Amino acid sequence: MEQTAEKSSNTLTNGGQVADSDIPKDGTGVVKLDPYLSPFKDYFRRRYAKAQEWMSKLSQFEGGLTEFSKGFNLFGFNVDKDNNITYREWAPNAVQASLIGEFNNWDRKLHPMKKNEFGTFEIIIPSRNDGQPAIPHNSKVKISLELPNGEWVDRLPAWIKYATQDLSVSPAYDARFWNPPAAEKYVFKHPRPKRPASVRVYEAHVGISSPELRVATYKEFTKNMLPRIKSLGYNVIQLMAIMEHAYYASFGYQVNNFFAASSRYGTPEDLKELIDTAHSMGLVVLLDVVHSHASKNVLDGLNQFDGTDHQYFHEGGKGRHDLWDSRLFNYGHHEVMRFLLSNLRFWMDEYHFDGFRFDGVTSMLYTHHGIGTGFSGGYHEYFGPAVDEEAVVYLMLANEMLHELYPEVITVAEDVSGMPALCLPLSLGGVGFDYRLAMAIPDMWIKILKEKKDEEWDLGNICYTLTNRRHGEKTIAYCESHDQALVGDKTLMMHLCDAELYTNMSVLSPLTLVIDRGMALHKMIRLLTHGLGGEGYLNFEGNEFGHPEWLDFPNAANQNSFWYARRQFNLTEDHLLRYQYLNNFDRSMNLTEEKYGWLHSPQAYISLKNEGDKVIVFERAGLVFVFNFHPTASYTDYRIGVEVPGTYRIVLDTDTKEHGGFNRLDHGTRFFTTPEAWDNRANSTHIYIPTRTALVLALESTIF
Repeated sequence: MEQTAEKSSNTLTNGGQVADSDIPKDGTGVVKLDPYLSPFKDYFRRRYAKAQEWMSKLSQFEGGLTEFSKGFNLFGFNVDKDNNITYREWAPNAVQASLIGEFNNWDRKLHPMKKNEFGTFEIIIPSRNDGQPAIPHNSKVKISLELPNGEWVDRLPAWIKYATQDLSVSPAYDARFWNPPAAEKYVFKHPRPKRPASVRVYEAHVGISSPELRVATYKEFTKNMLPRIKSLGYNVIQLMAIMEHAYYASFGYQVNNFFAASSRYGTPEDLKELIDTAHSMGLVVLLDVVHSHASKNVLDGLNQFDGTDHQYFHEGGKGRHDLWDSRLFNYGHHEVMRFLLSNLRFWMDEYHFDGFRFDGVTSMLYTHHGIGTGFSGGYHEYFGPAVDEEAVVYLMLANEMLHELYPEVITVAEDVSGMPALCLPLSLGGVGFDYRLAMAIPDMWIKILKEKKDEEWDLGNICYTLTNRRHGEKTIAYCESHDQALVGDKTLMMHLCDAELYTNMSVLSPLTLVIDRGMALHKMIRLLTHGLGGEGYLNFEGNEFGHPEWLDFPNAANQNSFWYARRQFNLTEDHLLRYQYLNNFDRSMNLTEEKYGWLHSPQAYISLKNEGDKVIVFERAGLVFVFNFHPTASYTDYRIGVEVPGTYRIVLDTDTKEHGGFNRLDHGTRFFTTPEAWDNRANSTHIYIPTRTALVLALESTIF
């Protein structure tokens, strides 16, 4: 969802931990880690002080950050043990308000609401004589507001938990009172898994998770996708497009109902079952949360909710995102802060999500939103008038709240700018995220495939981009994003093979040079990114097996077709197609990482980047990774440096038959090191490395 640019070229100069006693209490602790940030101490002090000021104010007036973030118990619809319903809505500009719905035949005279001095309307609706709620479960509701000019407008409650769309009637959503009887409420059975040391993320969209020409459901995802994701060796699922969004083709990024799980895929109880089932399998589930902007819809969104331009958003141009055609939150407003922090808490408490991938963080961090701006890595770009300090402070409070309440939570920032301290805790003056996405890496791979011949690949630049991250701040690497799967761009496999994906992926047809190259490089690019690119790894669903189609959601331009809005997982199950081999390799790669844990090990030591031979060698987590990107040359008795002496064996190989290769490597071979220094390593050994092949060696003692 972000515009992409080059990542910061700066890294922290000092490694290691900072003792608590050495941490300044004014938000400048980050300078202990990176002295180059010293000129910006005042900036860190100021934003830290603003965060502390917020927490002090919340402690004084709201019972603290923890209580403040439970706004869903105060606003929206709440039902007590006697089935009395309380409904509250903040609409300060409105003069009068009434609750209307199917339950009162949409008559605004029947249930008028009272307004308090803070602009909040309230109504308590007693239970019926039979003890049942006066508003039936799943019935339609709205709030009707009288504006200062005498006009009455109807709105969907801002905190509504379920909204449905009937396109045969109107594109606008209907708010529904979600209050299922006890027998129909999903009861969670499984605890949240522990946060994994290595995060291997499977990014998925429920609606496209089927080969069929329709929107898939939560229940189908639970039945069909969860076992698949687990078997592929992923341990984290990142669910996209869950927050109810106005337009399916927006990929979930035009949110109109922030507390509602999208009804396109089923009911809230179905989503709860999905998450609970994932937990039973040891899978962590993250929500792709969109707090960077909101749908500009008026009839079924937050825009002009109480008739003003500025209730939840900045007014005028400051409150509009020109490229996304959406509204921008006013993060400095008390009630907006309550709404957004409570939104995070709601998804954690109500649905048992395990954390969030925050969308569009670059847009939040800067007043220019990253539009028309390239980040060179100069520290001056991250501090000063271009930074939206109110948004930064919101993110600081959000991360602080989440990590305080949920010790195993995972938060990921989609930021292309490389802002320093984004992934350091608030105590050091950081923003508090656990990981940032390495957005420069997929850009690099696409640029190489578009512009360079194989023999022109610059291995030094590739390795630099893969390792160019701030020390002490964790990064999730990925080869290609969901944006690059959309029409107008191409996935890696489409760049590599293009039309031959449709004609030459059958094992019954000869292996062409294009398919051979494409499959080999697809595996090598993924393994190199996995091993070298970060402290986590992400894959968008279908890309693991080189999905032959791009993504194009139903819209007017394609006659509302679902042909490209689906993932053809059936291709991996057809043993006459070569997609199975890429799928097998993805599993092998993840399972090897699961055993050896390179993602949570220190950054790799690259001992060789031979531009002539096109060979890369690096060590990480006690493993030796060897890549031969040369398009034609294979090397026998190729000498490589190895730091730790011993006997090594192959534990992962892109060239096996199972992985669609030629089986040129003997996995029974034992590689003995000799105490002869090579490539700045204390020992060395000799290997056979075929053209366009990658292998991973491990000490023999670790294999069994």
